[in-house]
Amino acid sequence: MGELSGGQRQAAALIMSTLTPIGFLILDEHTASLDPKTAELIMELTDKIIKSKNLTALMVTHNLRHAVNYGSRLIMMDKGEIVLEKDGQDKNDTTVDDVLDIFTAISIELGN
Repeated sequence: MGELSGGQRQAAALIMSTLTPIGFLILDEHTASLDPKTAELIMELTDKIIKSKNLTALMVTHNLRHAVNYGSRLIMMDKGEIVLEKDGQDKNDTTVDDVLDIFTAISIELGN
């Protein structure tokens, strides 16, 4: 494993974590340290594994595009409170700009 790139290690870890029968997968910023191209490959692999194994997954991410493009439900939190929750067609219609608008409004409220 020490000879693998970051993306290769992430792919290996994802595959290893789903080799045994599981029903729930937790992904905590699993593409955060990767370059954009590799992050896309890992997201595509993640999506394929989740769908093929019919898993429930919880993905924590700061990548708004990944949050909008993947999964069936989107929850955005601030200070432990839900500030956005979308699912179904409402989630499918949500854009990165919609999420960014909420993020910006929160940042302005905080003086950032």
